[in-house]
Order: sequence, then structure tokens, then C-alpha cells
Amino acid sequence: MAGIKLSVVAPCYNEEAVLADFHRRMSAACLGAVGDAHEIVLVDDGSSDRTWAMIAELAERDAHVVGVRLFRNHGHQLAVTAGLSVAKGARVLLIDADLQDPPELLPDMMGIMDSGADVVYGQRASRSGETAFKLVTASVFYRLLDKVSAVPIPRDTGDFRLMNRTVVDILCGMPEQHRFIRGMVSWIGGKQAALPYAREARFAGTTKYPLRKMIAFATDAMTSFSTVPLRLAVWLGMLSAVFAFLILAYAVAQWVLGNVVPGWASSLVAISFFSGVQMIVMGVFGEYLGRVVQEVKRRPLFTIAEIRQTALVQPFAVREADSLAAGRAASLADRGVEASA
Repeated sequence: MAGIKLSVVAPCYNEEAVLADFHRRMSAACLGAVGDAHEIVLVDDGSSDRTWAMIAELAERDAHVVGVRLFRNHGHQLAVTAGLSVAKGARVLLIDADLQDPPELLPDMMGIMDSGADVVYGQRASRSGETAFKLVTASVFYRLLDKVSAVPIPRDTGDFRLMNRTVVDILCGMPEQHRFIRGMVSWIGGKQAALPYAREARFAGTTKYPLRKMIAFATDAMTSFSTVPLRLAVWLGMLSAVFAFLILAYAVAQWVLGNVVPGWASSLVAISFFSGVQMIVMGVFGEYLGRVVQEVKRRPLFTIAEIRQTALVQPFAVREADSLAAGRAASLADRGVEASA
């Protein structure tokens, strides 16, 4: 497998219904693009179905498949990060295994990168098979993120993208716990080009992003690439102070005029308003503080249980949290020793 031109990294979570078709279509696209000089890194993110068993079978039958099993479910973004730490191709394609992003677009992406792009990202011109609620919330999210982010992040894009080795190495060296990979890639810079495409409906199975995870993902995106929520908290505090001053002025004026009446209604409104504003402000600060605490702990981003490739079964030690790049280099060196033994 020396001289790998392309690595495909695909996180998998309970994808037994679609994995065989993904492997077939992705393998055909890779063979057409770079021939045998490719690898397909399938990362099992703590699945509870037969996903890992299928990945292990594919790794035994196909020397191009590298199976990576995480000790537990770390979430999509960290599963992608784990796959990137193992991938060793000159170019790396990120793609989900649900076949909503067509593997057949690989040759077009390779062609754009041949023209000088460092990153080629898929930009969704349409989205099939998704509810009106999902379409509306996604549209609002991307446009709001574009407005508040300190780094320009292309609208209507996911993690479906092709990156060169330089960008991948920089990305692997970014150790933050709460990861928003499409934003991190935008932050890296370089020449980044869009490839518009029609996103297909999910081939099989169910979505792995329910409303709860969508909200958490949006929160990570906002807090990772913008300080606007903190500024908003300050403005809310100032607004509450102005409101309190107006109530005080009104109360003094009524006292001077002799209109002293029980003010239970105004008091209730004021107390409710201030309490609500305080909770919002504390919540925003708490969200950022929680992320600082997670970063200070310097725990590993992910834990890999084993890697499978053909007859190779290798236990994988926990990564050092402070150096993804060093961990990646060491792991690849270990794999090289095992493979040549």
C-alpha cells in the first residue's frame, strides 16, 4: 500500500444497511480516479449493530479497506478526526457512509484539485428526502453562522470535501475538543473551491442527527468560531440596566406626584425580566467556560480499540491529547513495522 494517492475517510455509526453499497460505489470511484493507489478508512463510531463486523469482513476481503474501531461512540466530528489520524494518502476525501453525498463526484473533485485547489468542498444546491423543518433550520443556521463567524464559512456545505496532505496535517494538529471541522478547514485557508451538487436522500437506515444533536452541533459551531454570543450577553446586561433605570425614574416620578399605589404588576415584570436576562447571560458564559474546562483537561480526543487491514489486527493505545500529529506519526510507524513483519 506504499505510495497511496488517495485516502477516503468515512465515519460509520449503525450503517449496516448501507455499508456494502457504499463500499461498492466508493471503491469504483477510487479505482476510476487513482487506480489501486487508494485506501478506504471506515471508522466504526461505537455502533450497536453489525457495522463493525461488516467493516472487519470488508478489510479481510479488500486490501484497500482500513477498518478503525473506536472504544465507544465519540460523535461524528471526532470519528472523522480519528479517521484522519490514520489516513496516509496524498489527498483525503471526507464523506459520510449514508450515500447522501455521491462518491461518483470524486473525479470532478480530483480535477478541480489538479487545477491548483487545496480544498474542494461539496456545496449543496438541493437536498432531497429532508423535511421542511430540517431545510428551514439548516438554511437559517448556515446564514446566521456566516454572519457571526470570524472566519468566512461557505454556506450549505457539510464535511464532504477533498483536501490535500498539507491541509490534513494542519487539521490533525489542531487539538480542540469541540470540533467543527468544516469551520476548521475554512480557518486553515489556502485555495478552496466549491463543487455544487444535488444531495441525495439517505440510501437506507435512519438519520444519525436528531434535533438534540443538531442543536448541540450548532452550539459547537457558534461558540468555536464566534464571540458574538458573549457580546450579546453584554448587550442584554446593558439593556436590563437601562430598563431598570427607566423603572426607577418612573417610580420616583410617581412618588413625587403622590401616585403611590401597590406596584405588584410592575415589580413582577421587572423581577421576571431581570431574572431571565441573568439566566441567559450566565448560560452563555457557562457555555464558553465549560469549553475552557474541557480544553484544560487535555484528554485524548478519541480512543481507538483496533485497526484492521487485510490480516492485520492491531490494538491501538490511547492517543496523547496534546499532540495529534505526533500520535498519528507514531501510529503509522507502528503499522508499518507490523505490516512488514
